[in-house]
Amino acid sequence: MILRFFLLAGFLIASNSHAKGSFAGKVSFVSDGDTLWVQPDSGGPPRKLRIDGIDAPEICQTGGAASREMLAQRALHQRVSVTVRRYDTYGRGLARIQLDGKDLGAQMVVAGQAWSYRWRQNPGPYAAEEAVARQSRRGLFATGQPELPRGFRKRHGP
Repeated sequence: MILRFFLLAGFLIASNSHAKGSFAGKVSFVSDGDTLWVQPDSGGPPRKLRIDGIDAPEICQTGGAASREMLAQRALHQRVSVTVRRYDTYGRGLARIQLDGKDLGAQMVVAGQAWSYRWRQNPGPYAAEEAVARQSRRGLFATGQPELPRGFRKRHGP
């Protein structure tokens, strides 16, 4: 029993450390405005990734379908470079993703299709891009004050 535990622990550590890091691949599916699947060039199953540093509207939320559509138009079937930084509570790799040498998260935020991910008083890594989108009234910021996904989930559930 103890041997099985250590074997399982060793396997999980090895597979988790292999899963982090950088790789290149092709975007095979887009779930929503901040989640996509990438098929690694090195083989293996597609990896579910969330773009680190952004928060897009939920698919059932106002702006959700437009956000997913923009991410699909930009990235679906395209080659990307991925740097997995950590994992979220849903098991998705939180990754910085480069498309044609450009930061995909920054592109989504400056287009007004996502927010810079906030934490407490920190405006997030894409605060400048979000300010440009707000000032230009792009996407989510075209009218009124859009509801952050965190507030939407709190009111409607995950």
